[in-house]
Amino acid sequence: MIECILVLDFGGQYCHLIARRIRELAVYSEIVQPSVMFEDLEGYGKKYNIKGIILSGGPYSVYENGSQRLSNNFMRYIVEHKIPLLGICYGHQLIAYCDGGKVKSIGKKEYGITKIFVKKHNGILKGLNKEEKVWMSHSDTVMEMPEDYEILAHTDNSPVAAFKHKEREIYGLQFHPEVIHTESGMKIFRNFIYDICKCKGNWRMEDFIDGSIKEIKKKIGDKKAIIALSGGVDSSTAAILVYRAIGKNLIAVFIDTGLMRKNEPESIKRIFTKEFDLNLRFIDAKNRFFKALKGIEDPEEKRRVIGETFIRIFEEIAGDVNADFLIQGTIYPDRIESGIKSAFTIKTHHNVGGLPTTLGLKIIEPLRDLYKDEVRIIAKKLGLPDEIAYRHPFPGPGLAIRVIGEVTPESVEIVREADAIVKEEIKNSGLENELWQFFAVLLPIKTVGVQGDIRTYRNTIALRIVQSVDGMTANFARIPYDTLERISTRITNEIP
Repeated sequence: MIECILVLDFGGQYCHLIARRIRELAVYSEIVQPSVMFEDLEGYGKKYNIKGIILSGGPYSVYENGSQRLSNNFMRYIVEHKIPLLGICYGHQLIAYCDGGKVKSIGKKEYGITKIFVKKHNGILKGLNKEEKVWMSHSDTVMEMPEDYEILAHTDNSPVAAFKHKEREIYGLQFHPEVIHTESGMKIFRNFIYDICKCKGNWRMEDFIDGSIKEIKKKIGDKKAIIALSGGVDSSTAAILVYRAIGKNLIAVFIDTGLMRKNEPESIKRIFTKEFDLNLRFIDAKNRFFKALKGIEDPEEKRRVIGETFIRIFEEIAGDVNADFLIQGTIYPDRIESGIKSAFTIKTHHNVGGLPTTLGLKIIEPLRDLYKDEVRIIAKKLGLPDEIAYRHPFPGPGLAIRVIGEVTPESVEIVREADAIVKEEIKNSGLENELWQFFAVLLPIKTVGVQGDIRTYRNTIALRIVQSVDGMTANFARIPYDTLERISTRITNEIP
């Protein structure tokens, strides 16, 4: 059984980052809902080789009615099984509060980079400097420690920035080691994972691939499976992983909606039939999608119509191939976004519950426990080319939502050509791998200009070019003016 660090999600905005940092240190990590785990502690103990548990931050105050707490059974369980426990931010306050400490709101809130003063350089803070820059995001703080605990660090405003139980491996950090602004954050995680939890750090992508192929073979056997192949890295990686397991018994369906990027359908057809010999069904449904989108301007309505049209077409094909299993490229953040965590649902992801249960197919999600960067690593190890493995994010509804207003073949062609120019110039400038996303948007307005001494009244294209580390937040990218000038000149001259 693979060793695992469980992260209990109390609704913190950085919960995903905790799990990612642990995985970066070659240890598997799983995000779990506290209430679910508290109800079945023994079940989780049998399912996982639990080496440690981390309590995430959260938007609550531990002293308020209705805030999430630690059950007595949970604390008794970790003590009996000698499982190390680390609380971060809300989790830090929660441990102290539930063991008899005092937590209250502070007059001066701490948000952003803060300096901590390390009092004891042992345990989780081993190897840190006397003063360290960390990332804080809290308005409550631990004012008095419970008995049997000792203070490891403080700030000017928080008397307890870090603590430890005197006899047990229980720790609390008021700051966020998972955020890159905490300079020694990874050192802190190494201390916890390797020194305190005694993890071996033997989780590897190769092991995941081998294990997945064996599991898929066992589940599917000699039956057939079907997958909707979009050409994105998630569905492509899922397809090749399953193909490695069952070969031609996987039927991959690519539906050309007419809303793809320039030359994308042809590229997908070439890669998956010539380079991988996939059993690919290529469906030209452009006219059907444009007919369904006629007269629709609202972006959410576009999403709904495109989704429903896609599902109807996929249903028709699935009924003909006699498959028993449906493969989906769902990844870990998809499941979290779709309401698995104890927070508001951000959106209903197209891979989670998108296809109806009336298909009567058993669902297999081979990538469901992986993050996007991990999927890209697997894609490369499976032999997928860079144009797939490092493909930039692209919306499920395609170019339809990059046309503001009604979608027509003409409007999509304009934004497709503009998008291709943006991509080509960004790549030629050597900026492609520095940016998270870059694309063109067709606005529903025309503007006056002059070309060749003649007045023009033509379409307006807007550009969105952003930088991001993990896709959770984004900021505009500072593109060199020379690059922007080339993009502008080409769009103006090459697109009617």
